[in-house]
This record gives sequence, C-alpha cells and structure tokens, in this order.
Amino acid sequence: MSLAKRAKIVALVLFAAVALASFVSAQAKVQLTMGSWRTDDVANWNTILAAFNQKYPAITIKFDPTNPPDYNATLRQQFEAGIAPDLAFARTYDTGISMFKSGYFADVSDLPGLKNQYDSNARAPWADETGKSFAVPLAAVSHGVYYNVDMFKKYNIAIPTTWEEFLAVCKKLKDAGVTPLANSLKDQWDINEVFLMSIAPNFIGGPEGRKAYENGTRRFNDSQMVALFQAMKDVAQYCPKGFEALTYNDSSSIFATQQAAMYFDGSWSITNYKDVPFTWSVFAPPPPRGMKPYVTFHIDAGLAMNAKTKFPKEARTFLQWVYSDAAADTIANGLPTGFFPMAKNASKINEVHANAFLQLNAGRGTDVRLTWPKLMTAPSGDITGYNLFGQATISVMTGKMTPKEAADSVQTGLAVYYPPQMK
Repeated sequence: MSLAKRAKIVALVLFAAVALASFVSAQAKVQLTMGSWRTDDVANWNTILAAFNQKYPAITIKFDPTNPPDYNATLRQQFEAGIAPDLAFARTYDTGISMFKSGYFADVSDLPGLKNQYDSNARAPWADETGKSFAVPLAAVSHGVYYNVDMFKKYNIAIPTTWEEFLAVCKKLKDAGVTPLANSLKDQWDINEVFLMSIAPNFIGGPEGRKAYENGTRRFNDSQMVALFQAMKDVAQYCPKGFEALTYNDSSSIFATQQAAMYFDGSWSITNYKDVPFTWSVFAPPPPRGMKPYVTFHIDAGLAMNAKTKFPKEARTFLQWVYSDAAADTIANGLPTGFFPMAKNASKINEVHANAFLQLNAGRGTDVRLTWPKLMTAPSGDITGYNLFGQATISVMTGKMTPKEAADSVQTGLAVYYPPQMK
C-alpha cells in the first residue's frame, strides 16, 4: 500500500473518530426543565443553574416558571397531559402530598445524604404519612412587620413587645396624621397569608394550638380564634384610605413612598426596598399580653422530580447537588433575598435585612402558616380552610361580620368536610 493511501486511510479513521466522539458528546448532553411559581426569580435561578452546569457540563436546566396563582392547577394539567417538567417546585403538606399520591412526584427518600442534611422536621412538609420524601427541602421564608425607622425616631416610638402596645403605636401614628399600616384587601392571599397568618401563632398558642384545631380538640370558633379575628378588626382603622380596593403592589408602594409607617409582609419582599430613601428594618408581630411570642417562619419550597422524567439519573444528580457542600454558598446567596436555605450545611447569608428577619426567630417559637398543614385542600376544591379564613378576614375588616361571626363561619365551613371538626 502506498504511503499516500495509508495517509488517506489514517485521515478517514481520524475523521470518523472525531465525528463519533462529537456524536457521543452531543448524545450525552441533557436538558432538563424546572417548573416554579417564582416568576420573579429567573435571574437568580439562571445563576444557580449555571453554577450547576459548570460542575456538570453535560446537564443543563431551563428554569420555566408559571404565574404564581396558576401554578398548582397548571402543574397538575401538565402532568395529566404528559408534558410536565423534569423538576418542579413542590408545595408543602397536603398540596404536595396529593401530587405524590397521584404518581406525579417521584419518591426521593433514598437520595444519598438527604436525611443527614435535613432533620425529620425539615423533611416533614414534603413527606407522606409513611415518611416517604417526595421533595428536597429548599427554602423557608419569614413573616414580620416592616417599619420606617426614621418615622419611629421622629415620633419617639419604641418597637412594641405586646399586641396592646402595637395598637397603641398605631393610634399614636394616626393621631399624628401618619397612616400606620400599608396593608390592603383586594388581593385576598395577601391579607390572609401575610397578616392574619403572621399574627395567628401568637393568638392561638403556636404549633401546639394549631394542632389542637387540626385534630378537633379545639373548635375554630373558640375564644382564642375570636380574639384573632378581633385583632384583624382592630387594625382595619389603621390601614390606608380605600384599603378595600388596594392591591398587594399598591401596599408595597405605599410603604416604599413613606405614605405608611409599617407594613406586614414577608422576607421575600426585601429587595423591593433596596433603594428607598429612608432607613427601615423589621420587627416580629407581638403577642397579646401574657402570651408566648411566635414568628411565622414558613417552610415554603421544595424541589421534586417528575416520576416519569426521561432523565432520572440527571434529575437526581441535580437534587443531590442542591444540598451538597459544593453548592452551599451558591444556594444560600444565590436564592432570592429573603429565602432561607434549610440544609444543615447552609452558608451564612450576607444581606443585612435578610439576617434581620432570621434574628426574629431568636427567643421566639416558630410555626408555619396556619392553614398549610391540613386545611389547603377539600373535596369541593372551593370550601377550603384557606379560603374560609381569607373570606372571614375580609368580612370582619370591612364590618360585614363581627369577630364571633367570622370565627363561626370558619367553623361551620370546616364542619362540612373536615372530619376532625365534624364530630
């Protein structure tokens, strides 16, 4: 064989080898999709996912969020249609469990290191009654009262330590011509989740009190629940003029433009006020005199895997990476400000106001939002504990119900479908 022919054969072999290598490499690359209700977090998650891709270059993940109010229904429809994402944010408790029991979320209990990084309390919101885990715990959020530090100094106001002192602060501000609270009613979820459920643990006795309602030991129209609705009635007079028609975004703007001195909201809103021309901080919603103080520190988001993903190995690789030591700093400071990682190896968060929220837990008990563990779903889909509380809260704040009538409406509604309250 001539030298020229040998050279040609060698060249063809090399070409074939390069082509095969390129083909194999192309075949090895996998793109996953991740569903979420956090439409505001695209930039944050693109940064986190880029860090993962740097560690695992053969796996890319596309963050594909859904409008928050539509997320639960949309995700279920996607699963029913066979077009669900490979990974998805998982709601806590009954909402997430129903997705797991429907066969949509995979059992991830056997992920290496999962039980070492998250204790049973952290895993519980994403576990069924047998203890099987259907999601990796991702983040918690805190609830508190944003306040204008400059205004408090101007009017010589100290941070209230009891609910009675808090109402006195509201009155002092109103008497001085200042709107005390920025909160409003048009977006029911807002007044329900970030106000009523912020103060609820202080009025009903924290998680122990909540569980007594859940198991039927206490009725939802007892004296403590009536006192909770009385508190919502009492604050209505301190909300902005026309608060019935104002939205969540309106309320945020009212606080940001110093038209109100305080605002009940969650840690997820910290970045809304990064450029405001005044000093602000947060304090914990105070309890009624004589009651133990609690903070609503809500275990919020987990990461689940599609039980029928075509790429289970790659999806599991990502879930393990989320709580690995290598990802600790990326997750802690890459998550949106005000979302707190739950892994034991979580890195310190650098943002000042986020740390202020975390410090609210010191010396106080904590609990999740009142209706999340047991009262988010119902056979009808409409008459849920969550909706009952939202409607009752708005009714009592607009004077359509007394606090007792509001509590009675919750009890009556739950007695229709919730077994522990049907006895």
